[in-house]
Amino acid sequence: MKDIHTENLVSALDKVLRGVTTGPARVPGVVAMVTNRENDIYSGAAGERRLGDEEMTEDTVFAIFSTTKAITGTCALQCVEEELLDLDAPAKDYAPALGDLQVLEGFDANGQPRLRAPKSDVTTRQLLLHTGGFGYDFFNELYKRMAEEHGQPSVVTGTRAAIETPLLFDPGEKWEYGTNIDWVGQVVEGIRGKRLGEVMRERVFDQLAMDEIAFTRSDAMKARTATIHARSEDGSLTPMDDFALPDNPEVDMGGHGLYGTIPEYMKFIRMWLNDGNGPTGRVLKPETVEWAVKGGLTPPQKVVMLPGVIPSLSNDAEFFPGLGKDWSYTFMVNTEEAPTGRPAGAIGWAGLANSFYWIDRASGVGGYWATQILPFGDPTSFTGYLDFETAVYDAIRNS
Repeated sequence: MKDIHTENLVSALDKVLRGVTTGPARVPGVVAMVTNRENDIYSGAAGERRLGDEEMTEDTVFAIFSTTKAITGTCALQCVEEELLDLDAPAKDYAPALGDLQVLEGFDANGQPRLRAPKSDVTTRQLLLHTGGFGYDFFNELYKRMAEEHGQPSVVTGTRAAIETPLLFDPGEKWEYGTNIDWVGQVVEGIRGKRLGEVMRERVFDQLAMDEIAFTRSDAMKARTATIHARSEDGSLTPMDDFALPDNPEVDMGGHGLYGTIPEYMKFIRMWLNDGNGPTGRVLKPETVEWAVKGGLTPPQKVVMLPGVIPSLSNDAEFFPGLGKDWSYTFMVNTEEAPTGRPAGAIGWAGLANSFYWIDRASGVGGYWATQILPFGDPTSFTGYLDFETAVYDAIRNS
């Protein structure tokens, strides 16, 4: 990557952060960072951790939701490297509870679920690619009905029952975003014989000097945690003081359960920019990184818009509508250049409370944008993130 004129970049990005944290449609607060292969080249914070309360700082702790997924995927890739995990073997070989799950075909006249055995066993490859058959109740009407009428728990409870749900279709049939990566976490636990959080600590976090990131917060992390806010239809914000991901969860949810600071996540992004290498050791082999960032879906499987069926949790949401998108191990891959300037072949994803990141290995740059707002796809936060990413590519082009 060419050297970016840092002074111009900082000015442009500071302006974006100021813009989203002021005015009637503001976000409460944001932390946003950009890194090259060596170090952070921008770190900014604006607004407040909680409306009307202490100011947002770069060491604020966030519930990072689905940006947890790529870390779980990394732990699975390590198992593949050590020949402990066959991606195409039945995943129940490693996580036996998967063998008990059936396919939900709908509901009978009495409102009872109609279930049948799947036509094939789900594999870990399918789980990593979100073709395993699982969904989320906030993106799928059948799961929503299972929650409302049959007590299927929300994934934010961190319970085993929240992932031991029916499949929505036969494994491999199509792409649907859901609890697949929570099950990848269970596969990793079955292989390692340890909780997923312990595996992450030993094999990823310690290698990357990532300290303040965990499924269970320390007291110091709790004291700096940002409050999640609800955006009402009129655009106003209300602090959700009683809503948080559980500390000490029954299951370390590999799909969404981590808390962390954004400076810590930047170290993870740098590892992917540096072919799997970290400051105190190698996390992945370069050849693993090379194939893991490539799209793995087989047509007609494709990444599609996420329909927000629980309006309080998500709007309809899609990155770069109209452009091709694939899924890798485990990131979204844009197969065409994005309007922000992100080139084809770059990777990234998002978290439910409106956090977003991208990793551009070709340009040697990546970034993370963190807010704590529901529903997902918040117009102010998401637009701010796109402006943020665009400003980075404008700086690259002008350097």
